Amino acid sequence: MIEKLEIHHLRTLDALYRFGNISAAAESLDLSQQAISQQLKKLRDILGDQLFVRTGHGMAPTPYAKLIEPHIQQVLTHLHAIPAPEAFSLAKVERTLVISATDYTQKVIVTQLVAELRKAAPKVKVVVANIESANLTRKMRQGEIDLAFTSHGYVPEGLLSEALFTERYLCVSADAGLAGEGEISLERLVARDFIVTSPGTGGFAGSADAWFEQQGLRRNVTISAPSFHIAQEYLRATDMVAFMPSRLLPCAGLFEIPLNKYPPGYEVVAAFHPSAKNDPLIMWALSTVKQRLSHA
Repeated sequence: MIEKLEIHHLRTLDALYRFGNISAAAESLDLSQQAISQQLKKLRDILGDQLFVRTGHGMAPTPYAKLIEPHIQQVLTHLHAIPAPEAFSLAKVERTLVISATDYTQKVIVTQLVAELRKAAPKVKVVVANIESANLTRKMRQGEIDLAFTSHGYVPEGLLSEALFTERYLCVSADAGLAGEGEISLERLVARDFIVTSPGTGGFAGSADAWFEQQGLRRNVTISAPSFHIAQEYLRATDMVAFMPSRLLPCAGLFEIPLNKYPPGYEVVAAFHPSAKNDPLIMWALSTVKQRLSHA
């Protein structure tokens, strides 16, 4: 039955130990005598002992109550030692922060966050891992990952997310001649072979395929790259085309191809477990990222 004890029960016991009197205990806790009596009755039911008995001088603890008193005091001491939010000091925090992110968000978000952490929380170590989607909820619940930066559609159920900004796609190629022709039509564009970025899955379907179909067109994807960084390398080595997030551009050796229409952008988000709302370091990191991006 011990598991049924609540914090207010422990505070009632503490007051009775200190004052040995229901009236004085009630006054110290700013409660009525009836409320203290009811709590004592509940405690007797939970612990299976009278705990305090009446004497000519008030209430005296039973042998069992004396036995558990050090444990009650220890729990309350630890409880009172929990720092208040205003006592949180980044400079004193010693822990590891694990961030899961796409290569894109590693570049445009995590790089600056790491720099800011180094200044504000020098004792915090950071692990940056490639984006985890299939097991992200479980790993966040178990504390293996603290924070994730990805696109809205890749946040699994059970996690919270906060929008950071909307990214748009631009079309690029290493073919300077194509880029120099001015605005080209989508019909002309789909005559080229495409590279798509498909982290972890290696598929040939990209986010723009459904959009092309809405235009009555189909593109030919011949290379699937695991990251935007690798896709850029493949683009520089071929005459192929690809859509790149605008914040990764300009990029050496690649040229933007002006189009008469563009696929819709996507929302970049931060994802975290609901329990992270009580973690001051994670909330600080999220607030810092949002504040910086709001001025970008």
